[in-house]
Amino acid sequence: MDEMNQQLLDKIRNSISETVHAKRIGIAYSGGVDSTLISKICHDMEYDVTLLTVGFPESHDILFAKEVNEFLKYDHHVLEIDSETFPNVASKVNQIIKTDNLSWNENSIAFYYVSKLASRLDLDTVITANGIDELFCGYNAYREAFSGGESQINEMMTSKIDNELKMMKTVDLVTSEFWVTLLQPLLSSQFIEYAKTVPVSEKIHSSEDLYRKHIIRKLAVEVNVPELSCSKRKKALQYGSKIHKALMKTR
Repeated sequence: MDEMNQQLLDKIRNSISETVHAKRIGIAYSGGVDSTLISKICHDMEYDVTLLTVGFPESHDILFAKEVNEFLKYDHHVLEIDSETFPNVASKVNQIIKTDNLSWNENSIAFYYVSKLASRLDLDTVITANGIDELFCGYNAYREAFSGGESQINEMMTSKIDNELKMMKTVDLVTSEFWVTLLQPLLSSQFIEYAKTVPVSEKIHSSEDLYRKHIIRKLAVEVNVPELSCSKRKKALQYGSKIHKALMKTR
C-alpha cells in the first residue's frame, strides 16, 4: 500500500476509534464503495458489524447491498418500506425537522427507517459513511466546479461539509425517537481537516470524470472490498432506495 493510501487508512481508523465506543454496531449500508469501505474497516477493527439496508421492494440499494454482501458475508438485515404507510412517515418526519429542504427531508426519512430497523435488532449505535462524497468530490457538482480550479472546488467542499453537518444534526431529531445514536466518523473535525489536505488530483481528474473519489476507490481495493463495489457508480441513498421518487408523489 502506498504512503498516501496508508495515511488515509490510518486516519479513517483513528476517526472510527475516537468516535465509535460501542463494540456492537449497525452500519447504514447500500453496497456502494463508501458504506462498504467503512463496514470492511470496522469489521477488520473487530467491531461486531450488522449491515442495515432500507428501501422500497426491489429498489437498487436492496438488490445491490445483497449482491455485495454475498462476498462479505456479514450479518445483514433489510427493511422494505411499505408504500401504504410511507406518506404518514414522510409527514411525521417533516413535522419533526420543520424544513422544506428536499434533500434534508429525504435523508431524514431514510435514517428514520434505518433507526427503526436498528431498534428492532436492539442496536443503539449506527455508523454512516457521510462525509466521503463531500470531502472526496463524490458529487456530480464537483465536475461542474472543476473548470473553476482548486479554489472553486474547495469552496464547494466547505459549503457541502457545512450543509452535511447541519443536516445530520437535524437527522438526529428523527433517530432519537428510536433511542438510536447515528455516528459519522468521517465528519469529525480532525478527519475533515486531514481530508482537505489530500490533493484534489487524488479525488477528481477532470470535468468529464464520472467516477471521482479515486483515492477512496484505491483504498477500497487495497483493503479487499469486493471489486463490484469499488468500481460501481451508485446513486445517493434517497435515489437508490426510491425514497426520492415516493416523496415526490406525496407533494
